[in-house]
Amino acid sequence: MRWERLFEDLEAQLTSDDARDLAAEVADRTRRERALVEMQGRLLANVDAGQVSIDIVGGALRGPLRGVGPDWLLIEPRPDRSTLVSLAAVQLITGLEPGAGQVSVVAKRFGLGAALRAISRDRAPVEVTLTSGRALPGTIDVVGADHLEMAAHPLDEPRRSGNVRARQVVPFPALAAVRRA
Repeated sequence: MRWERLFEDLEAQLTSDDARDLAAEVADRTRRERALVEMQGRLLANVDAGQVSIDIVGGALRGPLRGVGPDWLLIEPRPDRSTLVSLAAVQLITGLEPGAGQVSVVAKRFGLGAALRAISRDRAPVEVTLTSGRALPGTIDVVGADHLEMAAHPLDEPRRSGNVRARQVVPFPALAAVRRA
């Protein structure tokens, strides 16, 4: 009887050690997989998934995520009132659901410049918020590789040469958000 209990005890220890090793391996693999998740993939899992809060220099925005790029996100604080936010200006995001989406090769290339060019094509008046918190009203005329050029004019006036008060150049690192007027 004592031999049987000894063998049962040894077998239980081996089973326990195997379970502990398996749990440690699963935890290690999970940490490695999570370490490979980039912000774009993390945000993609939350597009149209519910309300998030985003703190940027100069304020906070709350609403559903409508789009994500490698260095930007699109949030809709009010219906039909989307705001393009530079990820470099984001200080905190609250309300993300767990998980990550798969980032396609095309999505990885659709950067801030491409998103700003889409806004520029519409010739719609916008309010550009800088990382300093300053708001610039006007229309985006040109989007370069690392900057945008805009015609400064009041938002309630169309972009006409007589209404343009100044031509302004904003480097991408100084850009916090762009909101259509």
